[in-house]
Amino acid sequence: MFSVLLLLLIYFSFVSLGLADSQLGAGWPSMHGLLNVPLHFAGFISMISAGGTVISAVFSGKIIKRFGTVIVVASGFLLTAFALLGFSFSNSFLALCLFAVPLGLGGGAIDVGLNNYVALHYKARHMSWLHCFWGVGASLGPLVMSFFLVQRNSWNLGYRTAGIIHFCLIILLILSVSLWKKSDSDDETTKNKSVGIRKALTVVGVKEALIVFFCYCTIESIAGLWGASYLVAVKGIAKETAAAAISLYFIGITSGRFISGFVSMKLNNRQMVRIGQIIIGCGIVTLLLPFKDLLSLAGLFMIGLGCAPIFPSLLHETPKNFGKEYSHVIIGLQMGCAYIGTSIMPPIFGWLTSITSFIIFPIFIGTILIVKIIFVTVLNKKVDKVKV
Repeated sequence: MFSVLLLLLIYFSFVSLGLADSQLGAGWPSMHGLLNVPLHFAGFISMISAGGTVISAVFSGKIIKRFGTVIVVASGFLLTAFALLGFSFSNSFLALCLFAVPLGLGGGAIDVGLNNYVALHYKARHMSWLHCFWGVGASLGPLVMSFFLVQRNSWNLGYRTAGIIHFCLIILLILSVSLWKKSDSDDETTKNKSVGIRKALTVVGVKEALIVFFCYCTIESIAGLWGASYLVAVKGIAKETAAAAISLYFIGITSGRFISGFVSMKLNNRQMVRIGQIIIGCGIVTLLLPFKDLLSLAGLFMIGLGCAPIFPSLLHETPKNFGKEYSHVIIGLQMGCAYIGTSIMPPIFGWLTSITSFIIFPIFIGTILIVKIIFVTVLNKKVDKVKV
C-alpha cells in the first residue's frame, strides 16, 4: 500500500515537472514581442536551464548517496518553485535568464533522482509510465499557457500556476519522508558497489550510448521548443492556435508512453526504440508536405508519438548493456549528455533560423534522427560482440 502511494506521488511529481518544461515553447511566440527580443532568443533561456540540469545530472549520484532521494528531490522542487515564481514576476529577458539557472538545477535533481529511484525499486513498465506522466504535464503546460494568453493576455500567470503546484509538492514530499527513508536504507549495499565516472567511460559501448542520448534529446527539445514557432512562421497558423496545437506533440509523447508500458511486456527495449525511430521519421515526412493545419498538427503528433518509447527504453536497457554495477553512474552520464543536447542544440537551431528560416525545422531534426539511428546500430553491435 505504501509503495503504491509513493509511486503515485512520484508520478504526480513528473506531471508537475512536465508542466513547467513545456511552457516556454508554448508562450514564447507571444512573450518575445513583449520582451522586445528576437524570436530565436528562446534558445538562450533553454540553454541556461539545460546547463543547470547537466550539472545536476553529473553530481546527483554522489549527492543522493549522501542525503537520500527525498531530500534531493524536495530541494529540487524548492529551486524550481522559486524559479517559476520568479518567471511569473519578470518582465525582462535578463530576469528570465537569471531564473533559468535554479530552474535547471532543480529540474535536473528531480529528474535524475526520480528516474534512479524508479529504476531501482519498480518494474520496467513503470519507467514508461513515469515518463508518460511527464507527458501529461507537458501536454497541460501549453494549454495552461494558452488559457491565460487568451483569457488574461498574460504569460506570467501560466508560470505562476506552475510555481504554486511545485510548492504544494514540497509539502507532500515532506509528509512522505518516512516512505522514502526505508528504500534509501535498502540501497546502501548497491551504492557501495557503484563505480566512478572514469571507469564507466571505459566500458565498451558507453561513448556510443552517450551520443545516442544526446541526439534523442536534441530531437525532443527542438520539437517541443520550436514546434509552435514553425507552425506560425512556415505554416501560417495563428499564434494562439499554435500555442495550443503544440500540446499535440506532448500528447503524442504521453499517449505513446502509456501504450509503451503495455507493449514493453511483449517487445524488448531495442524493438521499442526502432519503432519509435520509424514513427518520428514518418512525422518528419508529414511536416515536409506542402499542406497546412490538420496535416501539420498530425506531423507534430507523430514526432511526439515516436519519441515516446525511446528514452524510457534506452534507460531500462542500461543495466542489460553494461551490467548492474555500472548502471547507476552510466545512467547519470547518459542523462547528462541528454541534457547537454537540450542545452546547446535549441539555441544553435535558433541561430540557424535567424540566418535562414524556420523551413529547415523538419530537415534539421531529420538529420539528427539519422545520426541517432547510426549510433544505436553501432552500440547494439558492440554490446552484442562483448556478450558473445
